[in-house]
Amino acid sequence: MTFDITIPVLNEEASLQQQVGKLHDFVSAHFPDTEQWQIIIADNGSTDQTETLGRALESTFTNVRFLKVPDRGVGLALKTSWSQSRAEIVGYMDLDLATGLDHFLEAYRAIVEKDYDLVYGTRLHPRSRVIGRTLKREISSRVFNWMLRNYLRVGFSDGMCGFKWLKREHYPALYEKGAQNNGWFFSTELLTVAEWLNLRIKELPVVWTDDVSSSRVEIWPLAKKYMQAMRELKGKRLRS
Repeated sequence: MTFDITIPVLNEEASLQQQVGKLHDFVSAHFPDTEQWQIIIADNGSTDQTETLGRALESTFTNVRFLKVPDRGVGLALKTSWSQSRAEIVGYMDLDLATGLDHFLEAYRAIVEKDYDLVYGTRLHPRSRVIGRTLKREISSRVFNWMLRNYLRVGFSDGMCGFKWLKREHYPALYEKGAQNNGWFFSTELLTVAEWLNLRIKELPVVWTDDVSSSRVEIWPLAKKYMQAMRELKGKRLRS
């Protein structure tokens, strides 16, 4: 099956070339048919040299594409990329490649060989291993996911892990039923709506290496945004 890997980026001039090169080498080694896949660099509002470097990567590699997204937001970047895609599988990972790349092969096989509709990485499974995470981030992650399970009545363990893959044929329905947020909460909406639609979901325990030094996340302001987003998503459910 063909697939697109979307990498949302914002002001990533320091690491863009190295990380995209590493990902390209990995995928090329396992999928030598370069017409089978693409890496999409989805730039959502960079003001540094990210665009210049991204377009250079597009010129260097035939299956790397640079996509300029009109505004900021990870959700907007993914929606823009996936709505234009013609691949059979779409998904994303973070530029820091925090999730071990071997897990992509597991996700691909789960969809292709076992016919799952959506595969998501989880850092909260007993078999997962998280490296370098601070206690503050660990507690906030567990509290957030506890809120999701109790407020939205969902069964998945990790709504925010930046590692998700799905059959593209399901994306229009996921969007129509509520996966519409332009920010980080889009990642959680995908899983929530997938459960509402009774899609076949595969939970994938992962090895995750936290890049604390590069994190720009402020937990309390983000938590307030998430709580508002949860209320809006639940409202969509009640109205449908």
